[in-house]
Parts: sequence; C-alpha cells; structure tokens
Amino acid sequence: MGPEALAQVLRPLAGMVPPERRADLLVGLAEGDDAAVYKLNDSTALVFTADFFPPVVDDPFTFGEIAAANALSDIYASGAEPVLALNLAAFPADMNGELISMVFQGGASKAGQAGCAVAGGHTITDKEPKYGLAAIGFAHPGKLLLKKGARPGDVLILTKPLGTGVITTASKAQDVEPSWIGAAIRSMKALNRDALRAFLAGQARAATDVTGFSLLGHGLEMAEKSGVDFSIDAKAIPFIPGARECVERKRIPGGTARNRKAFLDKVEFPDHASEQSLEWLRALLFSPETSGGLLGAIPPENAESCLASLLAAGVDAAIIGYCEPRSAGESIIRLRY
Repeated sequence: MGPEALAQVLRPLAGMVPPERRADLLVGLAEGDDAAVYKLNDSTALVFTADFFPPVVDDPFTFGEIAAANALSDIYASGAEPVLALNLAAFPADMNGELISMVFQGGASKAGQAGCAVAGGHTITDKEPKYGLAAIGFAHPGKLLLKKGARPGDVLILTKPLGTGVITTASKAQDVEPSWIGAAIRSMKALNRDALRAFLAGQARAATDVTGFSLLGHGLEMAEKSGVDFSIDAKAIPFIPGARECVERKRIPGGTARNRKAFLDKVEFPDHASEQSLEWLRALLFSPETSGGLLGAIPPENAESCLASLLAAGVDAAIIGYCEPRSAGESIIRLRY
C-alpha cells in the first residue's frame, strides 16, 4: 500500500486508544513512527512491531533470514534490542512442507543472531507465500530513537547501500548478474544491531529505517517530524553494485512510482542536471528497499567518531548530508549532485 493510501485508512484509528492506556502509550498511530512504544515503568519501555512480505529471493532459508532481519529493523530504528518474536506466515496449501520449514528456520536463525527468541506464531493458507515476524524489544523510555528530534547542523548517516529493490526486481526477471544479487542478499540479511549501537554511542538525536517508502520518503518523514530540511549529497550515497545497471534495464519496482507521486513535490533536484541524466538516480532514491539500513541524525561533534565505529563494526555506512533550518511551511529535501 502506498504512503498516501496508508495514511488515509489509518487516520480514524489514532484516537481509538482506551483512555486508561493513553498516558503510557508513548508512540502510537498518532505519532506515525517505526514501532509502537508502551511505557512499562520509569526504566523500561516495550517496543512492538510487525512486518511480513512475499519472497524476494528463491532460497527459502535466505528468504526467512531476510524477512526476519527486515522485521527486527523497526525495533533497532526505535533504539531498542529485540527479545521475543512470533512468526507471521501464509503459504499455499500444496507447498512442500520442507520448504516451509526452511523459511521458519531461516527466520529463527536470524532472530537468534539478534538474541531474540521466536516462541510461536500464526500461519494461514494463501496463494502466495508470505513471512515475517511480530517482534518485541525493550529500551529505556528516555533513550528512544524516534523520527523526530533532528536539529539543524546534525549530520545524516546512512548505514546500508541502496538498491535492493531494483536488484531483486531484476532477479525475478532473471536479468541480474550473480555478484549483484549476492551483494543485495548480504545487505538484506544484515541486522541493524551494530548500526543502532553505534548510533546510541554517538548520541543520535533521531533515526528511522529505510524500507518501502524509499530513502527520500523515509527521510522526508524524519525531516517533517523534526521540523528541519535535509541537504543530501547524492554523490555520497552508497549503492549496491549493479543497482544503476538494473535501473537502466528498466527493472524498477512498482512502489517506485507511488513513492515518486507521494514525495516528489518536496524534493529539490539540482537545476544544472537534466531530467534524463538524473533519471537513474531518481529511480533509486524513490525505490522501495527491503531490510534497508538506518538513517540517523548525529550531532556534528560526534559524526566522525560514529562513522568510524560503524565502519570498524563492518557496517557499510556513509555520511550523506546534514540537517538545515526549515526554509518554508513544510520540510523539504535538497539534493546536491
């Protein structure tokens, strides 16, 4: 579902929280953040999220790993560590049981890597396989990472390269080099745990994860909730090898057009570059990502040390821009190239 349609159907639900729960519901539908957050006591908040989707790769174990990493990403984006999860799954009635088991094993393996126990779940019959997790994590109520909180001058760090959407789309059409899909799979399988820990050590002021609404879409959400503009250096953005080639081969996910329609009027592209010369870049910046990285706003005095910590932990991170004072009524993203 596209961002505009999703916002419309969820809008009536924001005010339906029982009165006795409102004080402790720190983050709900009204806040529109990456996960729900409920305060248990002064030192512990419960962070809760759910995510599932159809296969993006052929191997069932790998699909399970990717789906689990993707689901846990919202926990990390909120400043928490996952502890408990339930499987959410749908499979065709005639699907081979061994293949289904491999999906579950992949998910449990990745969750285990995160220190998260998969303790059950729910499965239904559907024509198309789908898998993911409902996950719970814990964080200190005063140390949450939310989309709001970025300040002018803060440095923007992205912790994974872009391109999973176009590369997996090309892979489904059997129009991809093995090295490209291999790099995309490694990126999608990687947990955002080390990224979160580096962000917390760097005193990040705001964060989100880059998934279905694209870098620009999720970046705009973060900028709007923080009351700032983003200035992003397009040449500093990391891309998975083969991502541009997949765009040039017209292997573009359907969600790209929806994201472009929803967010284009709040993005300023460089005047000196022609529409045609930047088309590959536009497609990648509006393309949905699967199990993407974290985007964090780091105080400028901590940015270089935070990046060094990320790189030392093997995270493929980069400084891609900075926050500016909001220049108009609504936040925008300015792209430099």
